[in-house]
Amino acid sequence: MKRTIRHLITITLGFVLALASAALSYSTPPAMQGTFGGAGAFFLQSTTTPPPQDLTEIGSTDGIVFMSFVIVLIIIIPILLRRKSWMENR
Repeated sequence: MKRTIRHLITITLGFVLALASAALSYSTPPAMQGTFGGAGAFFLQSTTTPPPQDLTEIGSTDGIVFMSFVIVLIIIIPILLRRKSWMENR
């Protein structure tokens, strides 16, 4: 009896989570108006759009290399600090 209730609760919880996820990720298409009189305002542009400024250099991997060194240090330093205590247990 308990196993059946546990399975039912698990299935129900999974179904509720799936529905909640689907509800949060669904976006409705914009409603079309019967008249297109207001659509002209979307196409008028009073000022020109400035060209985008590129702040990064194409092909630069400096940030990736720096983060890889940080990750390696985060992993290696605790291993080196604990190595002696691991060797004593043998």
